[in-house]
Amino acid sequence: SATEVLPKDQVRLYSMRFCPFAQRTRLVLHAKGIKFETINIHLKQKPDWFLEKNPDGLVPVIETPAGEVVNESVITSVFLDEVYPEKKLLPATPFGKAQQKMMLEHFSKITPQLFKISSARRKGDDVSGLEAELKEKFTSLNEVSCNIFWGNVHWLILFRLIWGY
Repeated sequence: SATEVLPKDQVRLYSMRFCPFAQRTRLVLHAKGIKFETINIHLKQKPDWFLEKNPDGLVPVIETPAGEVVNESVITSVFLDEVYPEKKLLPATPFGKAQQKMMLEHFSKITPQLFKISSARRKGDDVSGLEAELKEKFTSLNEVSCNIFWGNVHWLILFRLIWGY
């Protein structure tokens, strides 16, 4: 439960089962082997105690045994990588980190594109142009990942952040 004290060797993840942003954090927790408990939040009926932890009412939220609360998927992922350094997912160099942030920024536009396609299909609209844009984004990701990150373990966090969807 959200009121129980956490053991010192685990964190608490406030999530929503189908939230792609919370999935990003969950993927990082699993990749790093961090013990955690999950409390799923009903996002249309948020409990008051959750809003005290995160007034924005969004997931994911990480809570540490010390009571520290961190929210937003990319921020929680970087936080976890820094606090649990045994299995680093981020590159060590500022340039390597910058490359990943640039890639993440570019490819974070994929999810809205998927929603646009889905919405347009439901309306019976032609989605060929939207699908072509999406294919271009995926092709670009493939080219960049092969040229920059292939063989580099640090590309793993980038792909976990992008493909949390």
